[in-house]
Amino acid sequence: MGHLPLIIYNKLFIVPSPFDCSQVLRSLKTLALRMKQHSESSLQIAKYLESHPKVEGVIHPGLPNHPHYELTKRKTSGHSGIFSIYIKGNLDSSKKILQSLKKFTLAESLGGYESLAELPSVMTHASVPPEQREKLRITDNLIRLSVGLEDVKSLILDLEQALKAI
Repeated sequence: MGHLPLIIYNKLFIVPSPFDCSQVLRSLKTLALRMKQHSESSLQIAKYLESHPKVEGVIHPGLPNHPHYELTKRKTSGHSGIFSIYIKGNLDSSKKILQSLKKFTLAESLGGYESLAELPSVMTHASVPPEQREKLRITDNLIRLSVGLEDVKSLILDLEQALKAI
């Protein structure tokens, strides 16, 4: 399959404007710095949560207990700022935590420059049948975090105060 002729792009209005292009170029100039910050901050937070008494488990490729930790070390120079935690609790517990967060914003679209959180079982994966979610371990106590560029200490404090809600 080849490239679509330029006329089709123009007819479909999917050609970015010069301003959009300049914004993309501008953001690419700081991408490496932003990704480094996402990676470092998410790992710090994951390590903190790993030993938290109200957290059942942490899924982060930068942690030695992750099944692909060695592969990640060999094949990548870092990782994203997105990872998951299992809290000790149920759907109500997860909702209380998410409602208590001040620095993390509740959102389905993760990966921006700001810190975001979501509850996959009732958000991104709500349409997946419950039996299938259970097989995939997408349970009501699974919370996904996207660590942004904010100060990591303030994000840890935010998670700490939110975990006190359960």
